[in-house]
Amino acid sequence: MKALWTSTRSFPPAVRLLMANQFAINLAFYMLMPYLAAHLAGELGLAAWAVGLVLGVRNFSQQGMFLLGGTIADRYGYKAPIMAGCLLRTVGFALLGIVDSLPVLVLASAATGFAGALFNPAVRAYLAAGAGERRVEAFATFNVYYQAGMLIGPLVGLSLLAADFRLVCLVAAGIFAALTVLQGRALPARGTAGREAEGRNNVAAQWRTVVTNRPFVLFSLAMIGSYVLTFQIYLALPLAAGEAFGPAGTKATSLLFVLSAAVAVAGQLRLTGWAEARFSGDRALMRGLALMGLAFVPLALVALSGRAAPAVAAPAALAIAVIALSASSAIVYPFEMDTVVALSGNRLIATHYGLYNTVSGLGITLGNLAIGALWDYAAQHHALWLVWAALALTGTACAGAVFALSRTGRLHAPQQLQQPVIA
Repeated sequence: MKALWTSTRSFPPAVRLLMANQFAINLAFYMLMPYLAAHLAGELGLAAWAVGLVLGVRNFSQQGMFLLGGTIADRYGYKAPIMAGCLLRTVGFALLGIVDSLPVLVLASAATGFAGALFNPAVRAYLAAGAGERRVEAFATFNVYYQAGMLIGPLVGLSLLAADFRLVCLVAAGIFAALTVLQGRALPARGTAGREAEGRNNVAAQWRTVVTNRPFVLFSLAMIGSYVLTFQIYLALPLAAGEAFGPAGTKATSLLFVLSAAVAVAGQLRLTGWAEARFSGDRALMRGLALMGLAFVPLALVALSGRAAPAVAAPAALAIAVIALSASSAIVYPFEMDTVVALSGNRLIATHYGLYNTVSGLGITLGNLAIGALWDYAAQHHALWLVWAALALTGTACAGAVFALSRTGRLHAPQQLQQPVIA
């Protein structure tokens, strides 16, 4: 905790505010979202397809609109979309708690998703601009606050849920309302230098600048697998917990989430410092990606052992997988975010982040379809090791792709165009 406080205080006030904001954003989001499906299906009595529609619209309106959110941030400055996103999520979360009409629930869900698409690219671009040459350390510290919000949010939501789901929604909405006011008063306006010149171009020209940035596009594609791997905390690992613990699988899954966030919160700064002291950015990425793949090897070995494996083997392999996956993600994240900024050439940073998130979101969707189909096939043939082997190979392939980009010089930062300035 002392290291976190020291690192936080070493950054400018605007960067510190963004870190605190991200903690509050995740606190509010995760105190509500884990319990939304149960509310929709239970208290409101919606059919499963309707629940899926509400949740799917939120995910699509966020992942599909990241590019638009980044474009807005680069054209009009970072502060406006950050505030607009918080305000929009205030309205969306309040509506989720007080309405029971499916069309309004879908609209509220879309609003909460688009809110994330507005402020996420802007926050990361602002953080990169404010941190200057210390981007890696800034993103590492930022991720601690991000993970801490994920860790504490569900616990706060669970305590409020004992009273009423409406109270959960209204408290979450209140947090976003307070963030809107706080950022309006305390966050300096900021945009990229030359923003006025970029703004005179139409959106198509702005997007063309990003999609024709070949090194950046190749890096975005190379990193898709890493997002598929980290998402398995929501898909394959809970399924494995169900296989290992039976009726207690839900509680075991909750413990996996807590363990993942706790590792990130406790280890992020140490892991980043360790990697920075020993490796260049691209080599840290390669090693982190390779470790992501290795995280699934113990599960593959247990699955191959079958009934010969001791009873404790499956729970131990799950715990090792979660710890290794969380630690490797902590290694990768700050260097990954720094690489996006470097490859942008300090031009249209938020738009680059927007496209990067859109590509990774599409990759997660397709990757999950593939992993889900493979799981069904493997379960029918009593060969779940295939799933874990495929995930391990995905990590190896990602590391290999980054290695190839590094070796051909495509991860080197282009000449800096202009430095960010206070608007």
